[in-house]
Amino acid sequence: MPKAVIFDYGVGNLLSLKTALEKAGLDTSIGTSAQELAKADAIALPGVGNFSAAATKLDAIKETLINKVEDGTPLIGICLGLQLFFEESEEGPGNGLSLFKGKTVRLPDTVKVPHMGWNTLNIIKQNELFDGVKEGSYVYFVHSLYPVPVDKTIVCTQTEYGTTFTSTVASKNVYGTQFHPEKSGDIGLKILKNFAKIVVR
Repeated sequence: MPKAVIFDYGVGNLLSLKTALEKAGLDTSIGTSAQELAKADAIALPGVGNFSAAATKLDAIKETLINKVEDGTPLIGICLGLQLFFEESEEGPGNGLSLFKGKTVRLPDTVKVPHMGWNTLNIIKQNELFDGVKEGSYVYFVHSLYPVPVDKTIVCTQTEYGTTFTSTVASKNVYGTQFHPEKSGDIGLKILKNFAKIVVR
């Protein structure tokens, strides 16, 4: 069974993501070192937390992580994990991984923040992550910021909440969701199973 490592940069409950990835068919562990990431068949950057604190923790393993991505190891970023794919964030100082050009910005103050609860996916570019997932499917969000990619071709889904924001990106072996698939019931599990199929390939 392929081995997935969830990188722990000091964020909240990682067990729900670990359980969901195991249900999807990946032998999953939680890791904190470059050595653990180096052995992984897939890597997950989890959600919930502060950009600056997470960026500082990532500094120690950034080179290993970027080398793994360049070697073709599938990477999935969830919520904050997705935001860390970009260069910077309005949440605070620190450098993201710069896998993609762009930055993370705050949701407008015309809506209640954080955006918390179920909302729909508008699929604008089909991707293998969404095999069997219907347009308008509901997924679970908890966030105050969202990424604005410079390259719009990486955007797979958008969601409406005070503005139209990017809710999924994909490029080669890198996938990111602003929502939490591990909290999104059957649809979330389907998306993680699709990710597991990509890992096995």
